[in-house]
Amino acid sequence: MRDTRLLRLRTLPLLGLLAALLLPLGLTLAPGAAAAPAADPVRVMPLGDSITGSPGCWRALLWNRLLDAGHTDIDFVGTLPAQGCGVAHDGDNEGHGGELVTDVADRNLLPARLAATLPDIVVMHFGTNDVWSSVSPDRILAAYTELVGQMRESNPDMRVLVAQIIPMNPGTCAACAQRVVDFNARVPAWAAATSTDRSPVTVVDQWTGFDTATDTYDGVHPNDAGNEKIAARWFPALSALLEEGVPGNPGDPDEPGDATCTASFRAVSTWQGGYQAEVTVRNTSAVPVTGWTVTVVPADGARVGQLWNGTLSTAADGTATVTDASWNGALAPDASTSFGFIATAPATSSAPAATVDCTAAS
Repeated sequence: MRDTRLLRLRTLPLLGLLAALLLPLGLTLAPGAAAAPAADPVRVMPLGDSITGSPGCWRALLWNRLLDAGHTDIDFVGTLPAQGCGVAHDGDNEGHGGELVTDVADRNLLPARLAATLPDIVVMHFGTNDVWSSVSPDRILAAYTELVGQMRESNPDMRVLVAQIIPMNPGTCAACAQRVVDFNARVPAWAAATSTDRSPVTVVDQWTGFDTATDTYDGVHPNDAGNEKIAARWFPALSALLEEGVPGNPGDPDEPGDATCTASFRAVSTWQGGYQAEVTVRNTSAVPVTGWTVTVVPADGARVGQLWNGTLSTAADGTATVTDASWNGALAPDASTSFGFIATAPATSSAPAATVDCTAAS
């Protein structure tokens, strides 16, 4: 696909040169002589760890399924090139072997990768290394939320396909199998709370029917049979998004849409029994936001106490609801504001984390 775009860029100067040569002769190009600009290909980012990246043969199988189904105007994107797999396909991807999704969120690694590739759709199978490392589902889902917020800052119309990850049963981790079950059980509710009309989050069940004994070569990474199953599960969900089309491409309706916003969590400082955090609220729509509400669900039993630059209410289960402070509720497109809070946390809690979600008023 990259060769096609390069060819298109080289063709435009040639047309301009031809027109310049014809004008002195009193000749002009007929209205239909120059082809109408083609729609840019839909850019799809496969995002994850080694299951996605190396060699990630399910990506090759998925690519060819899509082409066979007539989805020829697509471009798989990522800062990594093809990593093996002897099947012709567009191998660009964002599958970094060994990465934890919580580490990607904590180190703010995704924004630069998004800026370099500008995806329209993200296909995400991420969290296997976190589960193996016994990171809590709360922390993993908080990282998911932060990444989705960054995706929407890159593209307010981002479509996200997120996997209930494949089973895991390595010989060195007896508890991993149940941890995957426990984590996957939380994904649908997280997706429902995170999805918006403008930027939907769709769950794809990669767990059901996948057998580590027959579909992996080491209890973790897919073999040929496993790659076939993974590609087969991604295909209908991704095909459906491609059929819908991507907002902003030629032929799509040019409507401003509803007001939307994202929220992203950042720990500022920590101490025994508590921490200070900041939440950034950003208008991700093309229309002004007149007010916003953010829900904050702290991980590991922490509870929000003191808060500034917003109005706080707290439910019995610890869920905090923060509304704007009137003076910071109005946000122009792409504008942002922030509020801060102090949270108390059990002495046994891990690093500060929270699931945050934003609702905008217009």
